Amino acid sequence: MSKKKSQNTESLIGSSPLRLDGREKVTGEAMFTDDFQFGPRMLHGRVVRCPHPHARIMYIDTSKALALPGVRAVVTGADSDDHIGLYLKDRFIFCKDRARFVGDPVAGVVAVSEEIAARACELVEVDYEVLEPVLDPVFGAAPSAPLLHPELEEYVCASYIDPQPGTNIANHFKVRKGDVESAWEKCAAVVERSFRVPHVQHVPIEPHIAVAKVADGGQITLWSSSQSPFAQRNLIAEALGLSQSDIRVIAPYVGGGFGSKAGVSVEGMAVVMARKVPGFPVKLRLTREEEFTCSFVRQALVAKTKVGADKDGNLLAMKTEYFWDAGAYAEYGVNITRASGYSSTGPYRIPHVWADSYCVYTNHPVGGPMRGFGMPEIHWGIEQIMDLVAEELGMDKVEFRLQNCLQGGDRNVTGMVMHPIGLSECIRKAAEAIEWKKPAIPTSPNRKRGKGLAIMWKAPAMPPNAGSSAWVRLNEDATVSIGLGGQEIGQGTFTVAAQMAAEVLGVPFDWVRISTPVDTRYSPYEWQTVASRLTWSMGNAIVDASRNARTQILEFAAEHWGEDPADLDIHSGEVVSYRSERSMPLKDMVIYGLPLPDGEGWHGGPIIGHGNFMPTYVTDLDNETGQGTRAVVHYTTGCQAVDLEVDTGTGQVTIHKIASAFDVGKAINPEQVRAQMEGGVVQGISTALLESLQFKDGQPANAGFVDYRIATSVDIPTEIIPIIVEVPQDDGPWGARGIGEHPMVPTAPAIANAVAAATGVRILELPLTAEKLYLEMESAEKSEV
Repeated sequence: MSKKKSQNTESLIGSSPLRLDGREKVTGEAMFTDDFQFGPRMLHGRVVRCPHPHARIMYIDTSKALALPGVRAVVTGADSDDHIGLYLKDRFIFCKDRARFVGDPVAGVVAVSEEIAARACELVEVDYEVLEPVLDPVFGAAPSAPLLHPELEEYVCASYIDPQPGTNIANHFKVRKGDVESAWEKCAAVVERSFRVPHVQHVPIEPHIAVAKVADGGQITLWSSSQSPFAQRNLIAEALGLSQSDIRVIAPYVGGGFGSKAGVSVEGMAVVMARKVPGFPVKLRLTREEEFTCSFVRQALVAKTKVGADKDGNLLAMKTEYFWDAGAYAEYGVNITRASGYSSTGPYRIPHVWADSYCVYTNHPVGGPMRGFGMPEIHWGIEQIMDLVAEELGMDKVEFRLQNCLQGGDRNVTGMVMHPIGLSECIRKAAEAIEWKKPAIPTSPNRKRGKGLAIMWKAPAMPPNAGSSAWVRLNEDATVSIGLGGQEIGQGTFTVAAQMAAEVLGVPFDWVRISTPVDTRYSPYEWQTVASRLTWSMGNAIVDASRNARTQILEFAAEHWGEDPADLDIHSGEVVSYRSERSMPLKDMVIYGLPLPDGEGWHGGPIIGHGNFMPTYVTDLDNETGQGTRAVVHYTTGCQAVDLEVDTGTGQVTIHKIASAFDVGKAINPEQVRAQMEGGVVQGISTALLESLQFKDGQPANAGFVDYRIATSVDIPTEIIPIIVEVPQDDGPWGARGIGEHPMVPTAPAIANAVAAATGVRILELPLTAEKLYLEMESAEKSEV
C-alpha cells in the first residue's frame, strides 16, 4: 500500500444535497415537527399596533380587554425593562412613551385563542398625540427635521458605530482618501447622478412565528423560526435583565428568511407575554399583512454619486452621499450604513474618494438585514454611473471594467490590500456567455434588444470578532454526529457541513448526521446565520473539530499498533497504516476503545472533537477617514451579464439570457453553488422589475400579495448560466468563501444597463416597472420630435 498523506479533496465535490427520508432529513437527529407538542395549555398572542407613523402615547387602558372572557393577560411597555438592539440599542420590545411607525407594537394580548386575542386587541384603548412624521431620509438628515430619538446620546452602541446626537442620524460612516476636489480638473469625463431604491419586503413563505414558555423557576424556553438563536438569547437576556443561562432558544428549520429572521423581532414580544402567564406556552404569529411592515424591511436609499475618469479611461475620483432610510429604529441598519461606506466605490481602483454614508431615522417600518445587506442598493447606482462614464469616454463597458476593477494586491477604498480575487475572469466569462460583441437582434419589430452587465463585491458585514464553534461525536457504528449553531434556511448549510466533516474524518458522506434542531442549551455557539459566512466561518470550526477527533483516533490507534501517527490515515471508515499495511474499522473502537495486550486493560474511549474559529485580523478604521489595515475578512466578487428585450408598446422586459459568474474561492458543493446563483438571479429580477413597498403619508399601501408582486416562474429568464470561478481564499476551508447573497447584488443594475442599451432610456429609481419604462420611452420619443 502506497503512503498517502493528503485528504482527497475531490471525493466530495459534486455530492448531492441531503435527501429527505420520511419525516427525518438524512442528517437530522431531531426535528421540530410533531415530536414537540405544547398541548391544550397553549395560549395565543396578538399585538396592538400604533395606527400613526409618529405619535406620543398619552395613556393605555387595558381594562376592557382584560375583562373579555378567554383573555389571560395584557402586556405593555411597562412590562419590558430596557432597550434592545444588535448594534445600537434604540428600541423597546413594546413602546413606552412614543410610537414611531404604523405597526409599532404598543401592547400585547394573551388569550386562549388567536381570535379572542384579536378581539381583545380592539378593546385596548390608547390615547395618542399625533406628531409630525419624517418620511424621507434626505429631509430626515436635515437640521430642520423633527427629532425622532431625542435620547440617541444615551443609547448603547458598538464601538464602530457613530451616532450623531441631536440629529436623526443613527450612524455616520466617512471615507476620506486622496484629494477628490483637486482630481476633478484632471478628468476628461465627469458624471453625476442621484439614484433611489425603495423599501422592499423579504416575503418568506413562512411568516415570523415564536412560542415562549416560562417555567416556575423563571427559566425561559423560546421556540422560534430564527436565523439567530444565540443572538436572540443574548439580546433578550440583556433587555430583560436576565442571565443568558436562563434563556433557551430552540430553532427548527426555517421556512425562508433572507435576513428577515435575523436578530430579534416577534421573539422578544412572545417572551414578555409568556412572563405574564408562567407555565403556559404562548404562541405569537405574524399575519401576512403584519409580515409586510411589522418585521424587518430592506432599507430604502437615496444615493448621490459623482465619478470622474481621465482621457485614457482610468477612474480618478468618486464622491458619494448615501442617505439610508433606516425606518423607525436603526438597531441593525446602522451596520448596513457602515458596510455601504467601506464598499462605496464598488470593486474599483479609485485613488481619490470622498464618501458619507448616513443612517437616518424616519417614520417608516424598521429597516434591517436583507439578502445582500446594502450591496444591491449601492450597486444600483455604482454600476449605472460606471456605464455612463464609459459612454462619455466612448469605451466598451467590458473593457472599461477590466481596466479599472480591483486585482489582488491593489489597495481598496479603505486602504486594505486586496487578497487574490478572480473578478477579471468573472467579467470575461460572463461577457462571453452572452456573446457580448455579437449584435443583439430583436425578435420582432416592436421590440428593442440590448445587452448590459454589472460587477459587484461584498464582504461579510459582521463584528470583527464574530465566532463559530462545533463539535464532532462518533457513534458505536462509526456514524458521525455534528453539533453546530448555524441554521439551515434552505441554502444547504447542513449538506456542506456534512461534506466537510466526512472529508476530514475519512468516512462516507452518508455516515454523517447533523444534530438538530439548533438548541442554545446543547448546540455549540454560532454568532448568526447571516452575511454568507457559514461555509467559511462555521466551516472552519467544523474542520477544526473534525481534525481534533481525527487526531485522537490516529494517536490511540498508533499507540495500539506501536506505530507513528504520521504513518496512519483514515479511509472509508477504516484506520490504515501505510507502513505496516494494517487496517481496522472505526466501528466500536471510537466508543469502546481497544484492548491492551494480554488482557491488561483498555485504552482509547469515546471520541468527541471540539473546534472553533474566530477571525483575529480585522482592524479598526479611522473614524474620520475610514482608512485602516484590514476592514473586513474578505470580499466575494462577481459579474452578471444580461441579454434582454423591451416591448416598445408595453414596456415589458423579457430577459433571454443572464450569465452569473462569481469567484467562490472553492466550490465545496458545485451544484448548490449553481443553485444559489440561480436563486439570486430570480430574486434580483424580482426587486429590479417588480417590488416596492409603497406608503402614503407613512401608511402602508400594498401590504399583501394582491398589490405587492414578486417574481414567479413566468418571470424567470429563458436561460440562466451559472459560472463558477475559483481563486482560493487563504483562510477558508479548502479556500472556500460565501456565495449566498452575492448573486442578487448586480442583477438590477445589469438589467438597467441592458435596458438603456436597448432603448436609450435610463431609469434611476427602482423598480423598472413596465409602466415606468413605457412612459419614459414615450417621453423620450416626444422630446426627439
